[in-house]
Amino acid sequence: MHNQGIGSWPARRARKTPHRTALVHEDRAVTYAELDDRVNRLAHVLHERGISRGDRVAYLGPNHPAYLETLFAAGAIGAVFVPLNTRLTPPELRHQIDDSGSTLLVTARSPHADGGALGEGIEVLSAEGAGYEAALAAAAPERQDEPVGLDDLCLIMYTSGTTGRPKGAMLTHGNLTWNCLNVLIDGDLTADEVTLVSAPLFHIAALGMTCLPTLLKGGTAVLESAFDPARTLELVRRHRVTCLFGVPAMYEMLAAEPGWEQADLSSLRNLMCGGAPVPGRTIRRYLDRGLAFVQGYGMTEAAPGVLLLQGRDAAEHAGSAGVPQFFTDVRLVGTDGTPVGIDEPGELLVNGPNVTPGYWRRPQETAEAFHEGSWFRSGDIAEADADGYVRLVDRVKDMIISGGENVYPAEVENALLDHPDVAECAVFGVPDEKWGEVGRAVVVLRAGRAPDAAALLAHLDGRLARYKIPKSVVFTDVLPRSGAGKVLKGPLRAAHGTDVNPL
Repeated sequence: MHNQGIGSWPARRARKTPHRTALVHEDRAVTYAELDDRVNRLAHVLHERGISRGDRVAYLGPNHPAYLETLFAAGAIGAVFVPLNTRLTPPELRHQIDDSGSTLLVTARSPHADGGALGEGIEVLSAEGAGYEAALAAAAPERQDEPVGLDDLCLIMYTSGTTGRPKGAMLTHGNLTWNCLNVLIDGDLTADEVTLVSAPLFHIAALGMTCLPTLLKGGTAVLESAFDPARTLELVRRHRVTCLFGVPAMYEMLAAEPGWEQADLSSLRNLMCGGAPVPGRTIRRYLDRGLAFVQGYGMTEAAPGVLLLQGRDAAEHAGSAGVPQFFTDVRLVGTDGTPVGIDEPGELLVNGPNVTPGYWRRPQETAEAFHEGSWFRSGDIAEADADGYVRLVDRVKDMIISGGENVYPAEVENALLDHPDVAECAVFGVPDEKWGEVGRAVVVLRAGRAPDAAALLAHLDGRLARYKIPKSVVFTDVLPRSGAGKVLKGPLRAAHGTDVNPL
């Protein structure tokens, strides 16, 4: 084949395992041969609508076979795939469509399916119903074997944009392929893998860490439009699911589900978790069921895998994000750009064939994102022990400087989460006349627990140095989170960062 990119994967899989099930969606199974045929036909449909090499094709909708069909079909003709976040407002979506220069929008079960709310200038193709199926049936089945290389652009995925407008991270076919190789090597995925994909595919973690590696290996991806803990337990039993991915909050919800203790989890062997460290209490809950987490650290710009902690190492290296993935390297540097020592905090830099070439149409931001030209600056502070295990400390921008001492909120948050009354928490800095800046904790209590700030702060005394202990506590009902499940510190600062007479 001339096409070496991921657009050729359905064809390559179909010639090896045509009758194996590739996708399951709402009890409809699609074999690799059927997926290859649908991708070939959709590629012709896209071409007939004016899409050719380098053109951008946007997709808006929840997890659905059409997402993968569009991704592969775009790759088959050398076009660029642009997945959009369904949680965004029409103006936010319009910005990403305009910024990417997308000329066609494929939709599935989107509230903006007609495209009217997104403005003029973009053609909309609904990927559901008789019209879509008729278009595929009428299209030519012949494969379009375009010469696509690993260095060609595959997709543009917009970052969460917690500060400023989101930037489009460019990921090449090689970035995605090398990331999948990392996952297959380090995660030990097998050809009989059955992966439940309920985290949204418009974020890179679900796509890069579970869905694409599973399809590359020839396993089955069970697509769910949203995460539901009760339904997850049922799907694990029904489909004999072997692999799950989620953020810690999803795993906590699953373990809190009433049917957890009686659920049949005997098929599970890979529990992948990212987005944040898994709290110790959650790890213990799963270990009690004979299940261990494969924890990791990644970012959109690395497609996304950077560090991975094998389940067998979870207990001995609790709190660590693991070691660099097989084909990926990391380096920790101080503010002057020189390497830091063992157990010393430094900014985490990433290098490897899975790392983005930069941001779409953002040459200045691209240049600023790299150290010495090839090491991507993560913006995260980490420490590495003598064995090379890396522990994420915090974001560079979230670090609190109190009386000249560096305080990393994640360390404080982990200590607070050990208190039995605390369900969730976040810590950030607020101005202080004496110390310049001190910590403030925003806490969500478990159901039925009464607010007691003094007890929470006393819980930290002796666990943390005094200068690390927050000087105030605010109680709230919910923490704002991004679509990827990360706590958004910006809205928290806006709501609780002023003098609100905290408890």
